Amino acid sequence: MDLALENKVVFVAGSSRGIGNGIARVFLDEGANVVLTGRDPQALQAAYADLSGGREERVATFPGDLSSPAVIQDAHQQALGRWGGVDVLVCNVGSGTGRGGWQLAASDWEAIFEVNLWSGIRLVEVFLPTMVKAGRGNILFISSIAGLESLGAPLPYSAAKAALTKYGKDLARQVSGAGIRVNTIAPGNVLFSGGSWQRKLDGDPAGVMSMIRREVPLARFGEPEEIGAAAAFLASARASFITGATLVVDGGQTRA
Repeated sequence: MDLALENKVVFVAGSSRGIGNGIARVFLDEGANVVLTGRDPQALQAAYADLSGGREERVATFPGDLSSPAVIQDAHQQALGRWGGVDVLVCNVGSGTGRGGWQLAASDWEAIFEVNLWSGIRLVEVFLPTMVKAGRGNILFISSIAGLESLGAPLPYSAAKAALTKYGKDLARQVSGAGIRVNTIAPGNVLFSGGSWQRKLDGDPAGVMSMIRREVPLARFGEPEEIGAAAAFLASARASFITGATLVVDGGQTRA
């Protein structure tokens, strides 16, 4: 299936590793131009070396903390200077790290909402006006199934992801008239080197795999490129009548 993504400009927040890296890889394979981003310059350079072979002219990198409005502005200007605009914004800034239980301080909530909700909103506030002016664009939020069902994740993380999903749904209605589609992907358990599931698997391989076989009908972890495939489809012309949707990619784990 031709997704017609060749020469589209795709900005992928948090793409030096993990899910964001898998998303960037798929878009590059589809012929798009991609901006890779990450806070760690060394990890970002390693991602560039891995992804750019033979297609260096289609890959740009931007090191920086995308929770900062000023840094987001700089990243946006770099993308505009390189390619003149951004067709697809992938908001993939997030972290599931947080304290469990219900006896939490305000700082516990604020830190997790900052990275999992506000960072995505700030990206939109910077990138969206240019899309509106151009009369076209796609915005994708990477949320989590923890924002859809009770799965034992830290309370602030689940609440932040639920809020992000709702924000995307409502935003889609407000910007559809400007030719912009907004969708959300809710991944399940995705395994990649250096990720939280890899650490859990290293610590208790039998217990973790038992849980996966029990809770996930497909009885395995997801891969970053599988989230990337969903992102590429939603951003493509093949999904032209899809907006305000949340696509669950979790191997059948959720039940609602």
